[in-house]
Amino acid sequence: MAYLVVDKDAGDIFRNFGAFWRQLTSESQLRWIGPEKGVVHLATAAIVNALWDLWARVEHKPLWKLLVDMEPETLVSTIDFRYISDVVTPEEAIQMLRAAAPGKVQRERLLRNVGYPAYTTQVGWLGYSSKLVAELCHKYLSMGFTSFKVKVGQDIEDDRRRCAMVREVIGWENKLMVDANQRWDVKESIEWMQKLSEFKPLWIEEPTSPDDILGHATISEALKPLGIGVATGEMICNRVMFKQFLQAGAMQFCQIDSCRIGGVNEILSVYLMAHKLGVPVCPHAGGVGLCEMVQHLQMFDFVCLSGTSEGRMIEYVDQEHEHFENPVVVRQAHYQAPLSPGYSTKLKTESAANYEYPHGSVWQKLFAENIFPDPSKSSH
Repeated sequence: MAYLVVDKDAGDIFRNFGAFWRQLTSESQLRWIGPEKGVVHLATAAIVNALWDLWARVEHKPLWKLLVDMEPETLVSTIDFRYISDVVTPEEAIQMLRAAAPGKVQRERLLRNVGYPAYTTQVGWLGYSSKLVAELCHKYLSMGFTSFKVKVGQDIEDDRRRCAMVREVIGWENKLMVDANQRWDVKESIEWMQKLSEFKPLWIEEPTSPDDILGHATISEALKPLGIGVATGEMICNRVMFKQFLQAGAMQFCQIDSCRIGGVNEILSVYLMAHKLGVPVCPHAGGVGLCEMVQHLQMFDFVCLSGTSEGRMIEYVDQEHEHFENPVVVRQAHYQAPLSPGYSTKLKTESAANYEYPHGSVWQKLFAENIFPDPSKSSH
């Protein structure tokens, strides 16, 4: 298990976090195998997010509260605006944050008392039986959920059957979204969604390659008359691509991922661009700690930037939270504001030890059952 070690001068990083972020992403050899994408950028995110977790712990605040309490100038100083200043400048960012200042106290109070809206993906995984899908829809309705997402893309008739079944249970007053996980070409995306349009999906998520900006723009334009938006972003690798998706009208729902791009600093730049261009952010939050992290970012947006949760919600899946010291709390389909200091990312010691490769007990069991090859017995 890796730990971030920061010396006594760590405060210098936080005092000029934007410059540190650029130094980290602009090292010449790292940019040669990047730049700002792939494994290199995921590693950047790991370092940067660990620093934000440290900063919040030093200040004895959950990350969302650390961000909320920052002066606009301080928060904006953490962001590298290189390559995006044609959409938003530091001066504009400060003005947007100042413009949202009225009502901050009331919104924070509302957040603490009620929480932030969530939607569920649990009802719609491919391969679930009709009986299980219906049972899960009823379960999550009873938990207060009003927005449900269904996976699509393997078989159109099966998709139609499952969407019809979900609609029958949740009714037409609740929201239905569908997610293709990049399965289709552009033309196929349009044709497939035309056949699903009768079920009134709010959005189609990841209809095609996550790198195809113009393809998403074409799909968005074709589906607009049907009232279907395009949601994407969980696999978009940096702020520059987000900028172009937003500029091109290629997304109607912006889905940031808390670990995909270069940490909180870069994610804040996406929130600012999306706010300026009028696109709501609805974060991606599958398991493995994403729910724990991304809640902080959306809560910051509610209190300090957009000032609303209208048309916005955070994805929720109820798996793997048991491995974290401070797991998410969802009540009546609302994420409850975290109270513990940090970014809610700390794994339980037992979980970290059990899943450590290759010595953890989980891996040892898999090796013993010949599900995975044991590297200690490899001849190479």
